[in-house]
Amino acid sequence: MIELVDTYWLYFLVGQYPDGPLGGLALTVLLSLGALLLAMPFGLLLGVARVSARRAIRWPVAALVHLVRALPLLLVVFWVYFFLPAVTGVKTGQATTMLMVLVLFDGVYLAEIVAAGMRALPKGQLEAARTLGLGYGQALLLVVLPQTLRRGLPSIVSQLVSTIKATSLGYIIGLSEVSFIATQINTLVFTQAVEVYLVLALSYFVLCFGLSRLAFLLERRLQRGAAQVH
Repeated sequence: MIELVDTYWLYFLVGQYPDGPLGGLALTVLLSLGALLLAMPFGLLLGVARVSARRAIRWPVAALVHLVRALPLLLVVFWVYFFLPAVTGVKTGQATTMLMVLVLFDGVYLAEIVAAGMRALPKGQLEAARTLGLGYGQALLLVVLPQTLRRGLPSIVSQLVSTIKATSLGYIIGLSEVSFIATQINTLVFTQAVEVYLVLALSYFVLCFGLSRLAFLLERRLQRGAAQVH
């Protein structure tokens, strides 16, 4: 295994870069972080709409959230990569396709995190902010959402873990993320499949377990902070 890592570690990390497109573990991490960051504004808007007092806003957003959560991510990848170009005439690349799908799914799951966080806040926070002269938008941005995001931070980190694992589905459309690169390495060293996929599994484990522990520690810290306040 040491010889395998020594020979292919750079290809495993960055793919063909700089002689070709970025790939490997670097693409997996950047795609996951990029999707979560781009999905954040989308998720915030949907989350606020999920708890809106107006049914005309709340119900369509709820329908969108339930629809997306009910669909397999792989199916949506196929739709975006094969169906949309047939309808629009505009073909998207593998990385762009995966980013679009991840932003959609992350946005929906972040919306649920935001909505749950807003529901968990003590009642009257928004009204109290309004009585101080803040407009509705100002009260959300300055009072409600900062508290919501702080409470939801462990869940957001956990969503990043899910996103990292979801990037492996890009393999099916030829995206050169880390699992695709591992398969190519396995093709080059056909007799070392166990070692190749063991390195792949360890890479996912280090990333996802590390982030899961971070989410756990953040949650415990928030709980201790809440206990001290009370």
